[in-house]
Amino acid sequence: MSFAPKKQAFNAKINAVTLGTGDKAIVLGGQNVLPFYTFDAPIENKPKIGAEITDAGMAMCTTEGLKAFYEGCATVADMAKRVETMTGASFIALSLEGADPNGENKSVEECVELAKSVAAATDLPLVIVGCKNVDKDAELFNKIAEALAGKNILVLSAREENYKAVGASAGLAYNQKVGAESAVDINLAKQLNTVMTQLGVNAQSIVMNAGSAAAGYGYEYVASTLDRIKAAALQQGDAQLQMPIITPVSADTWGVKEATAAEADMPEWGSQEERAIEMEVVTASACLAGGSDAVIMRHPAAVEAIAKMIDALI
Repeated sequence: MSFAPKKQAFNAKINAVTLGTGDKAIVLGGQNVLPFYTFDAPIENKPKIGAEITDAGMAMCTTEGLKAFYEGCATVADMAKRVETMTGASFIALSLEGADPNGENKSVEECVELAKSVAAATDLPLVIVGCKNVDKDAELFNKIAEALAGKNILVLSAREENYKAVGASAGLAYNQKVGAESAVDINLAKQLNTVMTQLGVNAQSIVMNAGSAAAGYGYEYVASTLDRIKAAALQQGDAQLQMPIITPVSADTWGVKEATAAEADMPEWGSQEERAIEMEVVTASACLAGGSDAVIMRHPAAVEAIAKMIDALI
């Protein structure tokens, strides 16, 4: 007797959210099966990979591989243009970490001009990542959403402390997409999505950032949260958890000791750059297997490796 597998496709589905415009626009979500379960039903939109660049420009290139890839780039806009040649990258994540009042405290005006230059340099969809200061981010996202009206960008992220300001400006006034960031907790993620929609932001304009961690650094909490969100969204049909998920992998993986410890200090660990790449690949693959619809990464070799994994599984 031949084996007849029982397929499991759900009546509910993840919202399909479009980023960018024109031929380079991408769609996150849209599937009604669990991650990579192509044996149950076709996956409408495969997971996407974003390449991170920062307002630090070439100073972000701390390894030989990064320096080689961005060689000759004089500005952040040049780096954005170079991302178009990165195998597997389908959008750009511009991190404005220098705007942090506790750091360089770059002005909102300077950051707006930088974002405009990046948007003008490439047709790839753009994700704007803030500086993690809730007050500064609210102002940044408001001004950048206005300056890039019509570009269909994603601002990452609105949080419990500033979702009203970010949602009202980026999501309502300028019709951009809004990231809802919570701290690795399904209840907090649902609550933030709920209050955002109550504010008036369309559920089809929300992308969740449900939290992240580098593999081996409390990642089990991330895995559990992603699993529970996808189960609630698909199996239980919970509309407040059906937003696609984006996970900033690079922010965590490039800060752990495996990526930062110099070879002179830890010669037994081998190449520092290879360690950083491996940490990115392991973490990104885990996030995608758990339910992320997009990941933000940094190293071209890591991006290419994850792109090959996605293509092999879908």
